[in-house]
Amino acid sequence: MTTAYAELHVRSAFSFREGASHPEELVGQAARLGHEAIAITDRNSLAGIVRAHVAAKQAGIRLVIGARLDLADGQSLLAYPQDRAAYGRLSRLISRARRRAQKGAHIMHEADVLDHGDGIIFALLAPENPDDAFAGRFRRWAGALAGRFYLAAQNLYLGGDAARLDRLGGLARRHAVPLVAVNDVVMHIRQRRALADVMMCLREKCTIDEAGCRVLKNAERHLKPGGQMAALFRGREEALAHTIEIAERCRFSLDELAYEYPDEITRKGRTPQEELAHIVAQKLPWRYRDGAPDKVRELIDHEMALIGKLGFAPYFLTVHDIVEFARSRGILAQGRGSAANSAVCYVLGITAVDPARMELLFER
Repeated sequence: MTTAYAELHVRSAFSFREGASHPEELVGQAARLGHEAIAITDRNSLAGIVRAHVAAKQAGIRLVIGARLDLADGQSLLAYPQDRAAYGRLSRLISRARRRAQKGAHIMHEADVLDHGDGIIFALLAPENPDDAFAGRFRRWAGALAGRFYLAAQNLYLGGDAARLDRLGGLARRHAVPLVAVNDVVMHIRQRRALADVMMCLREKCTIDEAGCRVLKNAERHLKPGGQMAALFRGREEALAHTIEIAERCRFSLDELAYEYPDEITRKGRTPQEELAHIVAQKLPWRYRDGAPDKVRELIDHEMALIGKLGFAPYFLTVHDIVEFARSRGILAQGRGSAANSAVCYVLGITAVDPARMELLFER
């Protein structure tokens, strides 16, 4: 029988100079292995989830949106937003950490995670040698994130794994924190081991001959079927069940996102459409000192109706503001593009093409 399992710690090629497989390859392999779900958790990044989202829909497997967060004090957590609002907070958290540092780096602290953590499930990654300092940090997280906090454990294939997992399991039980199984995946199949080592050399700026112990210790950090993970966590089957639990709790999908134009500033409580109509009416005498021809008025009514139907009024207001600002500073500004023949753009001063003299199609 297939053991239910979802791999929740996966870095793709978007974890630059680290991941040795593309998101599409990882998602496809997880589907072939019969995983219930897969999370893409690139390092301090959400860059790989868009391709993973498309691939997951094609492969018929559920994608758990996530990221790995590396803190300045050496701690690492896996973060999984449960809904759209939590996804926004996770995005802001990563952006804040990136903006504190030079390009390609980040600076993140515990306080940042707690400030942005509402609605996010976290799993603290257990180090190779969990000591008293780790236990103290674990207790703090368990208290601050009660009900949405897990301890993520991995079989390291280094000898003594059973004793290590027992210690971690005992720590988790003492603080009523679920233990969850992960494999810290950086490749979809073990044959990518050589490429993973090359990625390390690029990261460390060394040759393979100089790499020494910096390369992967083994070729086990690939996606594994649920049965193999169950064998690695024999006697701790609840750790596999918790992977499904997290996947069930994190139902956010990129399908919930849609492009939203930023809110435009309007006056006297007017909507963007009303504000645009107000400005056009004010500027009409400026463009047509002897009165606007009937053709132009008809064009404006037609265009305003279409602008309202498509919700484009905020965009017209933005371009109008930019042009007004540029001209107030003596900067040459000239509208162009598919709306160059627009009567509304002409009246606003965005373009200089009089629609009364043209027979162009605004709808394009």
